[in-house]
Amino acid sequence: MTIDRRNLIKGAAFAAAVTAVAPAWAQDDPLRVAMGDIASVESLNLLIAMERAEERGVPMELTYFNSEDVAVQAVLSGEADIGVGAPYAFIQNSDAPIRMFYRMSTLLFFPVVNSEVYSGWEDLDGQEVTVHSRGSGTEALMRLMEKVHDIEYSNISYVPGSEVRAGAMLQGTVNASIVDAANFRLLKEQGGEKFMRLPIEGVNATDEALYANTQVLEERADDIQVFVEELLRTWQDIDEDPSIVGELREQYGLLPDLPDEAASEAVPYYTEAVENGVYPTDGGEPADAKDDIAFLSAAGQVEGDPEQVDASRYWDFGPLEAAKSAN
Repeated sequence: MTIDRRNLIKGAAFAAAVTAVAPAWAQDDPLRVAMGDIASVESLNLLIAMERAEERGVPMELTYFNSEDVAVQAVLSGEADIGVGAPYAFIQNSDAPIRMFYRMSTLLFFPVVNSEVYSGWEDLDGQEVTVHSRGSGTEALMRLMEKVHDIEYSNISYVPGSEVRAGAMLQGTVNASIVDAANFRLLKEQGGEKFMRLPIEGVNATDEALYANTQVLEERADDIQVFVEELLRTWQDIDEDPSIVGELREQYGLLPDLPDEAASEAVPYYTEAVENGVYPTDGGEPADAKDDIAFLSAAGQVEGDPEQVDASRYWDFGPLEAAKSAN
């Protein structure tokens, strides 16, 4: 599997991205996956599934972009075939020809503050908070809490990478952010009572999904099906035994540049994630779209009644159904 790291400058013409025609594919062309994030232990399950798809004859290529909105533009323009994210708002606002086809994870994030500065949600009124990226689940969750607690942030800063935001909190340059379970544990281990988790309730929504241009889903259906089969197998294997992540990371030589401290967190991270149901083993279903729209509309990112949502506007469950039928 090829991994490419790029730091693309945001601002490619949106109209050009939407209207660009995807190229014709040769049989040995890789499925190019665009991720608007940095390499981390959270990526390991996806990387393992990609390696397994390659073993079955589907070449894969992963490119790291500097934000999710740049990644989605890469998918629209044909520079990438598959994106990582949950682009409901993007699809609704642009009617872009992209559809999600595999639900990778559900939201389990930890809004956290420096307790020496803030003691609750109400203290964040008029203050700055830091999230992953524009349009991300971290932003939606923080926007929702803004409404729930009748507060208004002075600014939202975008800093990709949960470990990067945790590091900024440890350094004292950020006092209010949102991180994943592994990095909340890191904050507690290194900062003790200095870092406090703020409460959230009643949130059930997709954190990340895989999506593709509808032309890719149609013309590369066989390759997509193999990939989805390996995603399902990998998610199930991890659900049954999270320690397999460490074994497969070594077997495939994944993320060799990870610091030892971060690498040692891989198995504990997936163990905790499995316990909390972060990685669903069914790949998603139409009912999830309703939950997502309910969450995102409450957060002010999309419009519409979740009970009236047409899941096919956002999802194509064909690859998932085909993969399940093949097993």
